[in-house]
Order: sequence, then C-alpha cells, then structure tokens
Amino acid sequence: QVQLTESGGGVVQAGGSLRLSCAASGRPFSINTMTWFRQAPGKEREFVALINWSSGLTRYADSVKGRFTIAKVDAKNMIDLQMDSLKPEDTAVYSCNAALRVDGVLTPYWGQGTQVTVSS
Repeated sequence: QVQLTESGGGVVQAGGSLRLSCAASGRPFSINTMTWFRQAPGKEREFVALINWSSGLTRYADSVKGRFTIAKVDAKNMIDLQMDSLKPEDTAVYSCNAALRVDGVLTPYWGQGTQVTVSS
C-alpha cells in the first residue's frame, strides 16, 4: 500500500502566503513525477505545478508562474508548494498526484486534497 499525505492549506488574506506539503509513503517505490492540481467550486480540476524527481525540472501553470514554487525533499519523498502573493482566484481544493513505480509498474496516486481559501 502506498499513500500520499498532504498538509498545509487554510485561510489567508489576498497577498498572503501558504505552503502545502505532500509526502509519499508505504511499500517500496520510486518517484517519477509529483504534481499539484486544484479544483475550484464549479470548475474542472486544473494543473498547477509539476516536478520531475530525477532531473528536478519543474513546470507551472501560467496562472501561478512567479508566485508558486514547487520543491522536492528527496530524503522524505516529499514535495512542498510555496504559494506567495495569493489571490482570491487561487481558492480551491489542492490535490497532490504522484506517478510512482511500484513493483515495476508506473501508477498514479492521489492525496486526499486540502482546502485553500484566499479572502479578498
């Protein structure tokens, strides 16, 4: 069994900052990529940021470039998403996704989601 555990999130005023974390744990695995998505009420889930585990390369949605930073903590199989200059439109449930190789099979895993609310 492999699981993703998210932490962070909460309520913040516009212009403020929050940090989300997502840690993978369980049976032996290797990480391919870890990604943050978000889903606002009444909207479809959208991509936020991705990090390639081996290369460290990152990719961001245009809407968060320059404000959000994704980083990995190798020793903990964990990623952080530092969110600065938050806007009300960043309000959403943020979910962590990991592409993990378990027993040689690349499989996607999802965290439970964490609420981020930005007040104006």
